[in-house]
Amino acid sequence: MLSLSSCNDRTKAMKKMNFRNFMAELESMGELLRIEAEVDPVHEIAAITDRVCKSTDNRGLLFESVKGSPFRAATNLFGSEKRMALSLGLGELSDLTKWFDDVLADLPAGSAAEKLEHLLSADCWHAAKPETCGPPSNLPSQEISLKSLPALKNHPHDGEPDHDGRFLTLPIVITSDPDGSNINCGMYRAAITSDDTMVIKWGSTSGAAMHGASWEMAAKPMPVVITLGAAPALTLAATLPLPPTIDELTFARLLQGEPLQIFSCANGLPAPLDAELVIEGYLSPVSARSGVFGNHTGCYTPSEAAAQVKVTAIRHRSDMILPSTIVGRPPMEDCWLARAGGYLLLSLLKVDMPQVISLHQPLAGIFHGAVIISLKKAEGEDTDLIAAIRKTPWFGAAKLIILVDADQDPTDEQSVFWRIMNCVNADKDIVISATTVSIDATRKAGSPAVVEADADTAPLVGKRWKEYGFAK
Repeated sequence: MLSLSSCNDRTKAMKKMNFRNFMAELESMGELLRIEAEVDPVHEIAAITDRVCKSTDNRGLLFESVKGSPFRAATNLFGSEKRMALSLGLGELSDLTKWFDDVLADLPAGSAAEKLEHLLSADCWHAAKPETCGPPSNLPSQEISLKSLPALKNHPHDGEPDHDGRFLTLPIVITSDPDGSNINCGMYRAAITSDDTMVIKWGSTSGAAMHGASWEMAAKPMPVVITLGAAPALTLAATLPLPPTIDELTFARLLQGEPLQIFSCANGLPAPLDAELVIEGYLSPVSARSGVFGNHTGCYTPSEAAAQVKVTAIRHRSDMILPSTIVGRPPMEDCWLARAGGYLLLSLLKVDMPQVISLHQPLAGIFHGAVIISLKKAEGEDTDLIAAIRKTPWFGAAKLIILVDADQDPTDEQSVFWRIMNCVNADKDIVISATTVSIDATRKAGSPAVVEADADTAPLVGKRWKEYGFAK
């Protein structure tokens, strides 16, 4: 059985990366810009970040002076493939697939779902349990108002009509069952609505929602912890569609390959010891609304019923930096968190469908589940494979799935579009449901022959290129 040490041996490029040494690495590599000028957390930081993350000078940003707050703010830290890989101690983001392939290969044979169940009894999983420490001296309890935090308002209609639209957008929300088991870490946006109340929007099928139902049945107040600025591996784990049995704290520890230390909050829940900010509280029985929010699809979501949390304690570093992400029309920072998750999903997909080689998530549709999947030995129509992919918990609701041949690079989106134009029979190769489209763009019998350059002439031209007068 795979041990934690042997897992680390296979992924020597990985190293522990907490929030602070991640920022130090970014700065040493010229990937972090410090902004000394005072900036407004209402709209201005979002506008700066949006412009930077869509520019050629795409860097992480550290705002040293935020209007109305004594604390600093950081954005766009994960906003490129290079920085996302660095946050996990990886040379390349695609190394995630190699790492997870190795983890899954050492588990007993079975489907991807069965392998995830086997993971829970593996030596590496038990060795990856977080280490519980005493009260953190670096995170003293503070008498501060939530409204002193540099929480951002990103879009003009955010919060309407329920509050002023100041959100924490990179919070790890920690909940559990009433007996303290089944810890869940989820990424749910949290609005600051008063000095000591927050409104958190979690989905009806999320781990937090299931915990809420259990606490309601037990007729007890549900504890909630919100933490920001933890190890990047935990931030990623909180965004992943992991099964309820997979504890994100342990998965993050397994991923980063080094100890993850936690402590017990006063409300009984764990929190990461190296976080920048830890907020403790309890779910309030008072009904609340989420407020309108411009989300990662680039569109506004309506105000909906949400959970209100009454805050009982706040802990933070004396020199706290509050990380935030600006979400909206892609490409944005959160696209790279989603793409990192895609590399892990590729490993799971290959377990159930060995003909799968690689996948690519176009940024324009990444939060709608758009994916291009390349296949080996694709022969004829692949509608059965499309149906199998649709049955997985990861791609069932994907708005667009495109299958291509092994010789097609799925990251070459323009070439994939060309394949669709040449290899797709709309009657046979496109499957449409009420909300999803699946396209088999592999070559079939009768597909037109592809034009190729003469095999002997192409290398000859390469050798003589400068002779023709071209510089390169």
